[in-house]
Amino acid sequence: MLYRNLGKPLFFKLDPEKAHHLVVDGLHTAAKVPGIVPIMRGLYGVQETPELASDLFGIHFPSPVGLAAGLDKNGRSVAGFSAIGFGFMEVGTVTPKGQPGNEQPRLFRLPQDEALINRMGFNNFGAEAMAEELAKLKTRSIPVAVNIGKNKATPNEDAHRDYEHCISALYPYADFFVVNISSPNTPDLRNLQHGSELALLLQAVTEQMALEGKRYGSNKAVLVKIAPDVSDAELEYMVDTIQKSGVSGLIATNTTISRDGLKHPDAKETGGLSGKPLTQRSTDIISHVYRQTEGGLPIIGSGGIFTAEDAYNKIRAGASLVEIYTALIYEGPEINRKLHRGLRELLRRDGFSHISEAIGADHR
Repeated sequence: MLYRNLGKPLFFKLDPEKAHHLVVDGLHTAAKVPGIVPIMRGLYGVQETPELASDLFGIHFPSPVGLAAGLDKNGRSVAGFSAIGFGFMEVGTVTPKGQPGNEQPRLFRLPQDEALINRMGFNNFGAEAMAEELAKLKTRSIPVAVNIGKNKATPNEDAHRDYEHCISALYPYADFFVVNISSPNTPDLRNLQHGSELALLLQAVTEQMALEGKRYGSNKAVLVKIAPDVSDAELEYMVDTIQKSGVSGLIATNTTISRDGLKHPDAKETGGLSGKPLTQRSTDIISHVYRQTEGGLPIIGSGGIFTAEDAYNKIRAGASLVEIYTALIYEGPEINRKLHRGLRELLRRDGFSHISEAIGADHR
């Protein structure tokens, strides 16, 4: 109620990007103040429960609900976000060199559609700057994934070098990695999802991960984030290539360029659409991937999760974990407790004692 009655009206009067920075920078600053993190945890934290905690990729996840990439682009606010009920979080997308991203305005709220459009363009301070931020964290209460991409100026034929650079610079600080080849806001990036380019890129990524694993004496997972704007044939080829590459799993899905059914006048803005309009499409893709791989490739479901039912539908479709982003903007930090409580109720309703029993249940 605090966010709905006080925070949201204030934030929604501000320019969306200014509000974004206010939240992220505010969490960064607040976490440095003695006693603030425990207070935040008391207000918004989620108690770990046996039926929702799980282990995947050799990592313990206290809750299946994580924060998607895009909010904490530079890894500056991990302590703050960790205190408001997430079971894991992504930082980034980070690129080797810092870059300003696209011209402003580049972030738009669509309240009537409970959606956002962004064309940020991987604005970030660069891989080395993120490494410095993450190195400051002495302890972590949740796993942190680093979402990596290529610089705008890097041609696709050299893209693998950007991903290799990010892995090398950030390997000691990431619990796992996410390869972003599906943002619609970097020119030609999505072309890396198709044809031989995908296989070559993932070969370079997995080889770099193996190299760093030997260097540091610990192997870490790497996932691929895919787009929702693909045909069934393209999706099947993409998933087949991803599965053969030896990566650990995938995230379905990134934002969409579709504008079907939108009401808000800003729907005409270019960029990636997130929020409720993406709910069913991302769930359908999760279901397709799970069927194609026969449950053999772990999936993190992302896209349009606002309620426990939304999250549960993705889990039943085949997701082992889920992520939110837009719902946090619209519903505030209270949403994590609502999702956690609702998921427990849905598991009990269906006679499941643990979330693992619900994964892919729609296919059985």
